[in-house]
Amino acid sequence: MTLDGKITTRDFTPVDFTSREDKQHLFRQRAMADAVIIGHSTLKRDNVRLGISEDLRQERIKRGQTAAPIRVIVSNQGKIDNQLKIFQWDVSPILIFSTKRMPKEVRTALAGKATLHLSKEGDVDLVETLRTLRRDYKVRRVACEGGPILFRSMLEHGLIDELSLTIAPYLFGGADAPTLTGLSKEFLPRSVQGVMKKMRVVRDECFLTYRIKHKAKL
Repeated sequence: MTLDGKITTRDFTPVDFTSREDKQHLFRQRAMADAVIIGHSTLKRDNVRLGISEDLRQERIKRGQTAAPIRVIVSNQGKIDNQLKIFQWDVSPILIFSTKRMPKEVRTALAGKATLHLSKEGDVDLVETLRTLRRDYKVRRVACEGGPILFRSMLEHGLIDELSLTIAPYLFGGADAPTLTGLSKEFLPRSVQGVMKKMRVVRDECFLTYRIKHKAKL
């Protein structure tokens, strides 16, 4: 995020304001996880594959992991474009957690490209999503790559136990640019306290790791 706490512009457009070291840091965090989870809005804007480099794949294999983490998409409405880049790269399984609101034509288009978990509820139950990942896919470590709406929801449910944060040397300003927890004017249901585990400074960027003191028991 920027020095004034912004993670993108007011239009939520992808912003390339961090260094190559930060991008490599992201890939290393992703490679440590058994699964990486992302909200559909962020996936659609950034159009990322959620892959990792060959050297990180080999490191995973040496650790006894699969070659790449499972890719998980969360979408309440399920209006997902099957032409997104993530569906064009068969590097690891793709799971989609959505609801019965997902249009039938979308379900048909995604057949063979992803495994669908569709809830009867109006919104995706994030606690149940993580339970399913652990129970059915043997996932122990999940990397949440946003966006802010998904991250805030996971915080509200006590599902975040560690935060990796890079502070970049920029100021964006403006009330309409989202922060780490989105644009909501409401406070979280309860304050979330972090305990610093690590701090690393590389040129003008600061890499921080916090342990979140309270989390839900799944």
